[in-house]
Amino acid sequence: MAAEASGRVLLTHAAGLHARPCVKLTKLARTFVAAIELAADAAGPWVDAKSIVRVMAAKVPQHATLHFRASGEDAGEAVEALVRLVRDDFADGENSPVRGDGRSA
Repeated sequence: MAAEASGRVLLTHAAGLHARPCVKLTKLARTFVAAIELAADAAGPWVDAKSIVRVMAAKVPQHATLHFRASGEDAGEAVEALVRLVRDDFADGENSPVRGDGRSA
């Protein structure tokens, strides 16, 4: 049975989940094997967090709670890294999320 994980975080970025944050989020999501989805509401609709088109189309506004769910061998690590990315307001440089295996996301 595949591991499953979920998490949520408040989106504080001034413009919400617009182009730059979407690129950073999907780029990080793609570094994981797990299937990862996100939603602006726990009830959905859920979208593939690895698809820039779908994440941008979600149009998640500032102050929305962003929900993540993942399934696969690194599901927990994936959700933790994505929550950290959003919580750190999509920080660049030294504050960028680093995968648990030490590789930069």
